[in-house]
Amino acid sequence: MKITEKNLHQGFIKVVPDTPDDLWHLYNVIYKGDEVYAYTSRAIKSDTETSRPKSAERVSAFMGVKVESVGWDKFLGKLRVHGLICHAPDIIPTGAHHTISIALNQQLTIVKKEWAKHLLDRLIKASETEKPLLIVSIDDEGFAIAETKQYGYETRVEQRMRLPGKNEADKRVEATKAYFRLVLNSLNKLWMQTHNPIIIIGVGYIKNDFVNYVSDESKELSRAVVDIKSVNNGGTAGIDESLRSGILLKAANQLRIVEETQAMEEVMKRLGKGEGTVTYGLEPVENAANMGAIEKLIVADVTLREAEETLRLKLEEIMRSAEHRQASITVVSTEHEAGEKLLSLGGVVALLRFAIYRDSSS
Repeated sequence: MKITEKNLHQGFIKVVPDTPDDLWHLYNVIYKGDEVYAYTSRAIKSDTETSRPKSAERVSAFMGVKVESVGWDKFLGKLRVHGLICHAPDIIPTGAHHTISIALNQQLTIVKKEWAKHLLDRLIKASETEKPLLIVSIDDEGFAIAETKQYGYETRVEQRMRLPGKNEADKRVEATKAYFRLVLNSLNKLWMQTHNPIIIIGVGYIKNDFVNYVSDESKELSRAVVDIKSVNNGGTAGIDESLRSGILLKAANQLRIVEETQAMEEVMKRLGKGEGTVTYGLEPVENAANMGAIEKLIVADVTLREAEETLRLKLEEIMRSAEHRQASITVVSTEHEAGEKLLSLGGVVALLRFAIYRDSSS
């Protein structure tokens, strides 16, 4: 993400998304009621000289819309901003509905009445984000290779295996070599597309043997390995475990999914202890904000985007109040496991500076 211009006094920021993750960030930054300006195309009808029925001609123009809804398709990598036209050339009437499709490397201007700190922080972090990671998760029953995204991870390859038992030593050695060759070829094919840093995680000796195999067979790939960690599972289960446990925190400290997962793990830990330094649900969180008790406010992305107007305005007021009292804000994607946990708690949770015990009768 490139931030090309920022004027908070006038309420606008100009940005250029340059990765699919950037479109997801914008999806979580643009709200109903904002104004978005960009070059777009629209079909306009004009009379022909022969007085035939009107025909439509598509023209390209710089336009603005008052946002009514925002749509993001992670599979197609498209962002669509729909609303009422508030700025357009004279040949295009204002007040009509229009959808601006935002593409990569296309500049757009976002105008808000007020820019919340957590939204500014999100854009700034997006502009500083490092390359995604390739994670190889391996054990003796199979492997998965995933590419990290800001909103989660995408499994690029996954395959189950069944190696011969330890009592069939010769067969097991040969089968393991063939297995490692398959994983290495899959990894190399993906790595050649991006040259992203690689993390290898896995169970016991299989992980260690695979690391040694990579070192022997491909010095180039071996140099791209930035971290090696142990987990109790292979495949995607191992990747989920690594995110929950925080072992990727050092290598992936720029990724929102790590920050979000760690926040929810802290929530679950405090709930398990029953020590009163966590609360959830709109009303209890609002009470905690009014008391200045919130250390970190955690909100689900869909709760912010899809809430009815009165609820969204109340949420934004709670967030402003918390930020004013030096609380941090984390908006969690529901595209991964941590977001699902947050939704099960109502979509709004607060970690507290001091204990506030919930009324057991409520």
